[in-house]
Amino acid sequence: MPFSVLVDTKYEEEAPPTAPDLYAALADLGHELHFTEYIRTRMPLPDQAQALRLPEGVPLLHIIRVALTAAEKPLALGEFHLPGDDLELSFRL
Repeated sequence: MPFSVLVDTKYEEEAPPTAPDLYAALADLGHELHFTEYIRTRMPLPDQAQALRLPEGVPLLHIIRVALTAAEKPLALGEFHLPGDDLELSFRL
């Protein structure tokens, strides 16, 4: 998170919360947020397959979520991995 976002807030002295509470905290600071997610599939590394308990041959979803202001300024970045065999993605067009 850019330090300039935290100037003159209580988060100068304390760590901001983690997502999803982070998004509420940013909204409380007056930011109108929207998100962009970058999603790709790939085969997991051996330790990822073990940690996610993925059967052999199951891909994972690698998701990067960027929280942006109305002016497209990035405020927060989240990255996570999900099993690709039990999820369904839906996009409104």
